[in-house]
Amino acid sequence: MFRRRPLDRPVEAARRSTVGRHTLEIAGGSVVGHRYPENYDVLHVDEKLPLAVVCDGMGEGEGSRAAGATAARAFVDQVRAAWPVVDAAGLRAATTEAQRRVRRAGATLTGLTGCTLTALVVEPADGQGWLVQLGDSRAYRLREGLLELVTVDHTMAWLGLLHGWWTAGSPEATRARYQLLRYVGHPDGPDPDLLCVPLRRGDTWLLCTDGVSDQLGYHRLRDLLAARRDPARTVRALLDASLAAGGEDNATAVVLRVHPAFPGPR
Repeated sequence: MFRRRPLDRPVEAARRSTVGRHTLEIAGGSVVGHRYPENYDVLHVDEKLPLAVVCDGMGEGEGSRAAGATAARAFVDQVRAAWPVVDAAGLRAATTEAQRRVRRAGATLTGLTGCTLTALVVEPADGQGWLVQLGDSRAYRLREGLLELVTVDHTMAWLGLLHGWWTAGSPEATRARYQLLRYVGHPDGPDPDLLCVPLRRGDTWLLCTDGVSDQLGYHRLRDLLAARRDPARTVRALLDASLAAGGEDNATAVVLRVHPAFPGPR
């Protein structure tokens, strides 16, 4: 076991909600890691809505800390205000508002003010999910034993690997890993990726910052998610594993499991 630091976000018991044909169990947590003195990740698991957001501030300092908190708050405010309507137009508007507020906050701060944003929202009527992403915080889906990376990293490294400019382990790829092409706070206000993701009984979803995905390889992630623990225990296992693997960055994870809706009282 690792001694928790004051800036860790404790993993609380999983929240459960019934949405459409599904019952969702969701939990999240965050650890500072061993490298940085502060936690620049931001986590939001909504108390009432089927909504989770992870943000990862760029760099260290006041701008990084402000960006993640501002972006998450703005996005959540917009989703709550539009509820129960969840659609592409509304989620784009929520991301635009997050961009606007982060840019406004950065105008009074020195240094770069920006962050990643990855969110999962589930429609209340039919239980269909939406992923929203800017940056390189990721969303994975484990379905019937197959772990898939559903999102794409908005980095120069990803673009270079896709086009064959360099190999994965090259110095060029390593340097490009930290060159974000899209993020919240970018002066050009880039569009987010929006993905409609049908949920299926038995699915396990993971949202995480690169403090998890960079530290844990594919097979380790799959094994931890495939263990039939409740989401809170799975999050603890993921965060402990990221620390054991080096803890080179702040690490944040949200785990959501999809079950068939439990029948109500007769």
